[in-house]
Amino acid sequence: MGGVRTALYNYLFAKKNGGTFLLRIEDTDRTRFVPGAEEYIKESLEWCGLIPDESPWVGGPDGPYRQSDRKDLYRQYADELIANDKAYYAFDTAEELEAMRERLKAAGVAAPAYNAVTREHMKNSLTLSADEVKERLARGDEHVVRLKVPRHVEVRFEDIIRGWVVVHSANIDDKVLFKSDGMPTYHLANIVDDHLMHITHVIRGEEWLPSAPLHVLIYEAFGWERPAFAHLPLILKPDGNGKLSKRDGDRLGFPVFSLDWVDPTTGEKSSGYREKGYYPEAFINMLALLGWNPGTDQEIMSLQELTELFDLERVHKGGAKFDPDKTKWFNQQYLRMRPDAELGARLQELLKVQGIDTAMERAARAAGLLKERATFVGDMLEGTYLFTSGSPLPGNTEAEAELKKRWKPEADPALEAFVTKLSELTPFDVAGLESTFNAVLAEHGMKIGQVMPLYRLFVAGRMQGPGMFDVSTLLGKEEVIARLRAGLDLCRTWG
Repeated sequence: MGGVRTALYNYLFAKKNGGTFLLRIEDTDRTRFVPGAEEYIKESLEWCGLIPDESPWVGGPDGPYRQSDRKDLYRQYADELIANDKAYYAFDTAEELEAMRERLKAAGVAAPAYNAVTREHMKNSLTLSADEVKERLARGDEHVVRLKVPRHVEVRFEDIIRGWVVVHSANIDDKVLFKSDGMPTYHLANIVDDHLMHITHVIRGEEWLPSAPLHVLIYEAFGWERPAFAHLPLILKPDGNGKLSKRDGDRLGFPVFSLDWVDPTTGEKSSGYREKGYYPEAFINMLALLGWNPGTDQEIMSLQELTELFDLERVHKGGAKFDPDKTKWFNQQYLRMRPDAELGARLQELLKVQGIDTAMERAARAAGLLKERATFVGDMLEGTYLFTSGSPLPGNTEAEAELKKRWKPEADPALEAFVTKLSELTPFDVAGLESTFNAVLAEHGMKIGQVMPLYRLFVAGRMQGPGMFDVSTLLGKEEVIARLRAGLDLCRTWG
């Protein structure tokens, strides 16, 4: 969900400003490679309607768009930094690095790091002679390339969302730019690709903010103009206590993935919004407002409206608390906006699974009545009584219990009169039903609360649902009269 929101904000910003929305697969860390992840990203974005202008799947002028397909070009940039004394070779073994960390811990250093101070005591091209470095490289000694972070420098940049960020270089370690396996780290590949692909704005999650000063230094080391940065707030748990995670969704019963996802390493399945029955438009609308506001009270917005209104200046600095109930509300609003025919077609499919065949016209009419109380199309299956014949009361213990609480013998004459008048009612429509019902109430001195619940239970078998006059016209005169008579017969056995 967080990844999709980041993509969404990039998409909205690019489209709002007449730019290009570019997607790059950053897969240089092969230890974190997950089979199927790229296909999942592609399908998720397509479901959400966020189609990149340039990507590994559609191509573009600055391809290839997978970093693993670009790995041969990164070495020259690492070499350029070494030649300009902005980076250096480091030959330290894992054991030597661990020994360095232990020494620093013993000396009371809270966060041991390979930096401007410690590099002077390690095995690298800054401490070894030029001949030894040349010899080590010639025989293929394992090594990495590290950034040479300058000493006593303030790294300053202005984040579009967070304002000025200032970090002293003493707090930045000499990060590895090129690994011993011949692959660049994210830090080098990211900066090189952003430069070569003419990226003007980097909009990414808050977790990358600590890396931003390092990235600024790398841009400066190359002498390149850096893009503008905007670091988005975290998506928080519903209680606001910490970052939202997949486990929170599993524990509280809501999805945090856009589509169903099975982790190939563990076989663990995570539920997705698509499979739960959410509309992509509702999902995107919800995500857009999770950390940004349009400056108005408007909540329902199409992707086009979001694009027109989006402004990074209105993205919050603080974390955005996720509300699963509000997410359902968004879906409910989008379901209500769907044409009855579309909902009817889906309802018809679901009814068929239940063994109920119905005409498309009837399903569409029923969907029009049921959608006001539904959050998902599946919720409309509570209206199966609209597609069956006969009283809904037999075997319905909940309805019978409710009926026993509400039945009063004095309602009998009014309901009997209503049934009689219905048999003569032509046309059998909402206006006629309402007029007839109100006339019967007046004639027998009854209040609506004394008779309407019985009418609803007799015909629908439940206390909640669409208006009974609408329900009745859909069921038809004969079916409504038969259900009313069956309900009366049952209540009369109770006295």
